[in-house]
Amino acid sequence: MKLYRIGELSKAAGVSERTIDYYTKLGLITPEQRTQKNYRLYNHETLSRLERIIQMKLEKYSLEEIKQSLEKWSSVSSNEQVTSKLNSLEIHVQQLEREMNELKPLLQDMKPTHQRKVVAGLLTKSAACMEALKILLESSMM
Repeated sequence: MKLYRIGELSKAAGVSERTIDYYTKLGLITPEQRTQKNYRLYNHETLSRLERIIQMKLEKYSLEEIKQSLEKWSSVSSNEQVTSKLNSLEIHVQQLEREMNELKPLLQDMKPTHQRKVVAGLLTKSAACMEALKILLESSMM
């Protein structure tokens, strides 16, 4: 398993060493271990976690919201791949919710008949997505 020193991790993630320090102090990331000279060493999962943090920051989440989201998904499963995918899905769902909120004023400006058609189309697609997620989750729990 590859372990990264802080400089290597910052380069790999595209953030500054100071950002790594800050995220460590906030508890967003934690070092895997320390060297005899007290250097912090981070694993590949930390790099993946940093990439999720960066993505969520780009989507305008606060660091507190990011921390809560990461804690919630980390407690769901220790399997890194499942956790990553579920976190990604949650981010997409939250982004869709934000976009829907942005659409509300636009829908209110439409004629009622056109508004019903648009909403009906969105509801059909949303229901199909939710059903697919439900089937996926049910099949993975068997």
